[in-house]
Amino acid sequence: MSDSDKLKQEEIGSAPAGDRSVTRRGFLGGAAAAAATLGFPAIVRAQEEKRVVLYCPESPDLSSKIAKAFEAETGIAVNVQYGGTNVIVNRLLAERANPNADVWYGGGGLLSFLFAKREGITTPYVPPEFKDLPVQQGNVYLRDAEWHFVGAEVFVIGFAYNPKTLTKEQAPKTWDDLLDPKWKGQIQMPNPAASGTATLSVLAQMMQTIRAGRTEKDAWEYWEKLNKNVSLFPESGAAPTRAVAKGDAKIGICFSFMPWGLAARGESVDFILPTQTPVIANPVALVKGSKRPENGKRLYDFILGVKGQQILADYSQIVLNKKVKPTTPMSFEQVSRNAMPLDVNWAQANYDRIRNEWRSRFG
Repeated sequence: MSDSDKLKQEEIGSAPAGDRSVTRRGFLGGAAAAAATLGFPAIVRAQEEKRVVLYCPESPDLSSKIAKAFEAETGIAVNVQYGGTNVIVNRLLAERANPNADVWYGGGGLLSFLFAKREGITTPYVPPEFKDLPVQQGNVYLRDAEWHFVGAEVFVIGFAYNPKTLTKEQAPKTWDDLLDPKWKGQIQMPNPAASGTATLSVLAQMMQTIRAGRTEKDAWEYWEKLNKNVSLFPESGAAPTRAVAKGDAKIGICFSFMPWGLAARGESVDFILPTQTPVIANPVALVKGSKRPENGKRLYDFILGVKGQQILADYSQIVLNKKVKPTTPMSFEQVSRNAMPLDVNWAQANYDRIRNEWRSRFG
C-alpha cells in the first residue's frame, strides 16, 4: 500500500466494517474525496436540482400561479423572471453562451420563438402530453415542425366593445368595418411600434392584401384610413380594452383573453371575433444549454398538462389540451374557422421592417 493510500485510509477512518459511525474527520475526508471524484460542479448541480428558472412576459399573477402549483406538485421551486418579450429575447441572446433560464413561456405569439430558434436559443423537445399535436390545424400554426416550441394556448386578435354603450349588432364584424367614418375618434389600438399584438395585426393585413393580388402599398393605404378613426395608440397591448371598459373608447383592438378576463371580474366589456383574423399559438420552449434541463422538461410538461392548462383556462385562455374543459365563450374549433392564412416565415422575416415603416409613417 502506498503512503498516499495509507493517508487516505487514515483520513476516511478505521471503523470496523460493522460500525457505521463516522468521525468528523472521516466525514470531511469523505466529502473531499467525493468532490475530487465527482468534481465541484456536480455538487453545485445537485444543489440546483430543486429549482428551475422560467422567463415569462405573461402577467405576474398568472405566472406566479403556475409556479406555485408546480412547486406544490413537485417540490421544485420556480424562479419566475419577468420582462417584455423584446427584453426577454435580448436577454436570452446575451446569455446564450451561459444560459440562466431553463424554460421560456409566452410572448404574444410564436413570431419571437421563430426568431429564437433561428438564433439557436431553443432546443427541441417532444412533450408526451402533446406528442400527437399537428404542426398546423387549418390556418393556425400550433407548434414548430422540429419541436423547438409548442403552443400552450392560442391568441385571437379581434375587437373589444362595451355592451353598455354599443350592442353586439352595432359593433364592427370585419377589419374593413373599422374604416367606417362613424368610428372616427372611437377606436384605440396598441402602438405597433411597441406592441406585438398590433404588429401582428399590421403584418396580417399586409399578407392578406398581397394574397389578394394587391401590393404592400395598398395595405399601407388601409392603415392610413384606419389611422383617421383611431383616437389613441397606447404602448400597452391591454390598454385599449381597459379604455373600452371605462367608456373612453367604443372599440379596442385586442387579444380575446383581455376583454374576457375583465368581463370575468365584472367589467362591462365583450369580444367580437372578426370573420377573418389572426389566430396564433402562444408557445413554451426549452432553453438550449440550460443548467437544469430535466427540471425544465418537468415544468414544460406541467404547463401543457391538465393542471397547468386549467390555470390558463381560468385566465380566459383558449387552451389546446383537450382534457381541459374550455372556460372561454369560444372554443379553439370556433376561432380556428375564422383564422386567416398566415405565412409565419414571411411575418418573422419582415417583422422589424414593417415595424420600422410604421414608426416612419405614424410615429
